[in-house]
Amino acid sequence: MTRRAMVLGLGGAAFVCGFCFLNDWILRQTYLVGNNMPASIYGILILTVVLVNPLLRRRRLTAPELAVIMALTLAGAAVPGGGLVRTLVPTLVMPHHIRKTQPAWKEARIVEQVPPCMLVDPEGDEDRVVAGYVQGFSRGGQHVAVERVPWRAWVRPLLYWLPFTLTLWGALIGLSLVLHRQWSRHEHLPYPIARFTDALLPGPAGGCPEVLRQRAFWVGSGIVFAIHLNNFAAAWFPDVLIRVPTEFDFRALTQLFPLLARGGGGGLFRPHLYLIIVGLAYFIPGDIAFSFGVAPFLWYLLAGALAGYGVNIMAPLEGTSYLSLNPQSFALFGANLGVAATLLYTGRHYYAGVACRSVGLGGRSDVPPEAVWGCRWFVVLTALLVVQLWAAGIEPVLAALYVGIMIVGFTVLSRVIAETGQIYLKCYFWPCVVLWGLVGAKAIGTRQLLTMMLVTTVLFIDPREALMPFMTNSLKVLEGRRVRLGLPSCLCMGALVLGLAVALPVTLYLKYDLGSATGDSWSTITVPRGPFESAVLIRQKLASQGADPDAPPATGLARLVEVSPNPACVTMALAGFGLVLLCSAARLRLPRWPLHPLLFVVWASTPLRLMGPSYLLGWLLKALIGKYGGASLYNRLKPLMIGIIAGELLGALFPTLFGAAYYFLTGRQPMSFNVIPG
Repeated sequence: MTRRAMVLGLGGAAFVCGFCFLNDWILRQTYLVGNNMPASIYGILILTVVLVNPLLRRRRLTAPELAVIMALTLAGAAVPGGGLVRTLVPTLVMPHHIRKTQPAWKEARIVEQVPPCMLVDPEGDEDRVVAGYVQGFSRGGQHVAVERVPWRAWVRPLLYWLPFTLTLWGALIGLSLVLHRQWSRHEHLPYPIARFTDALLPGPAGGCPEVLRQRAFWVGSGIVFAIHLNNFAAAWFPDVLIRVPTEFDFRALTQLFPLLARGGGGGLFRPHLYLIIVGLAYFIPGDIAFSFGVAPFLWYLLAGALAGYGVNIMAPLEGTSYLSLNPQSFALFGANLGVAATLLYTGRHYYAGVACRSVGLGGRSDVPPEAVWGCRWFVVLTALLVVQLWAAGIEPVLAALYVGIMIVGFTVLSRVIAETGQIYLKCYFWPCVVLWGLVGAKAIGTRQLLTMMLVTTVLFIDPREALMPFMTNSLKVLEGRRVRLGLPSCLCMGALVLGLAVALPVTLYLKYDLGSATGDSWSTITVPRGPFESAVLIRQKLASQGADPDAPPATGLARLVEVSPNPACVTMALAGFGLVLLCSAARLRLPRWPLHPLLFVVWASTPLRLMGPSYLLGWLLKALIGKYGGASLYNRLKPLMIGIIAGELLGALFPTLFGAAYYFLTGRQPMSFNVIPG
């Protein structure tokens, strides 16, 4: 690993963190990160290999160097968007603004229930700290001076939250090192995203990758890129050019499937074609692609069937917005728990060997040193995270359960991405809500529950740009290029720290310059509002039952009396857990069983509603090629599919580059154009 690889990798992380907010919410192009295969990063990899490396001649970047650069840049990509900063910043300030229009908040003094160090302190200068954030200071095209931003008000809450964040990220890096060999060497997961990356890396001494020598690659990438380039130009000149359709409207067929429509599946009749998903589906087992293709249809059929009996599994039972008791999220939690249990059982011998080696006992000889150190760091930092939550006012048992649920979510999310290549996915359950549904608000206490909800909005509300999936794919690419995993993993932690140092001040400056309207209403209003709105509703329900909302929770055996799990939530969690185990058993016993257990982790999620039809098309193409062309044709078409993926990434990258150039040259916002969801 060379010094220039480290410098370029850290520089890439800093660039992504510094440019993300501008691209996403001022230029409003395809999200700079937005998903687990950012077009900005993978597109620039393509341009580097195709254009930059040949110009460098003898100083070409080698495959190991590019693998390290990608790993560090992807680690930094977990910082600026949904991974942290997008929700962290508004969560710390917007509650002060929202409560002005919420009488119930004022009556319950709900914002005052939060430890003061968790939010910015507007006392003495609320106009500057809160109103300045909401309205912005720029006037008449004059940007705000740097010194006018109230930096001091943000020091205390950021010093409170950043240790939480860094502890969690360090634990996830350690866990990634523990899981890597089991998934890569023992279970031989397909890693389609890593496989695409590896195919584009140069040959020996920076030579041209083999895939670039294949005509099929250029045909696939050229056609797809031309489609997106035409559609981008048509967005600017709609009277001159005709847009190539990538979305199709079959809603007239809805009346033929009333059960599906009743369950809320009407959007499936207006599918969007994501060619990147079609390409990735070519490199995964057929049962996974088929399962992901039919998953949303099965979910909405189930929802429609239950709706006929008056049971709505998609409506909140208590609370509001994301942080509500929703049967749908508990079904997904149960499925995640089932997959986690299956993974633990499958790799039990290897994980036991890692655990023994990490405490100095003898163990398996195939346990690498980085897995041993990763296990040690994971255990220490996970315990530290529990202690940090305890210090925040959450009892140790609840804190341990909270962290455990969060770890399950990140682990299964990473597994799904490593096994299926699903580029856009997040967990649709939340640790605080899971504990609320399984234990009850009275047993937890309103203050503790509010604190856990606030932690969730910062660390877990939108993990579609999470660190652990990025690490999972990066480790596979590094391993394939024979790079030792220890040092790059440590440098990834450095990339995260550097990313925070860049993303936070840039985002705060732009917010105070342009105002909170420069952003999305989801992260600006919905996310900061959620914990307090749900907490108010919980307090009102407890008061209506004759309980004191401010009473501390019982302790010891007395708490068992207060435990009141929600029956619907428990039922859905058990159903999700059971479906995963039954499907896993069926795959072992029935050779032609068509469904994969991961179906139940994603079938009720928005990403599968959007991308399920593309997975189904990818499965159909692969099945037809395998049936009528055999293995020979399948292998010959691999460069074509890699080219299709590359063309979609470049089709998303070009509008971003053009939009940035247009904005800096003219000062006007470019035409918004999105290719890949995020």
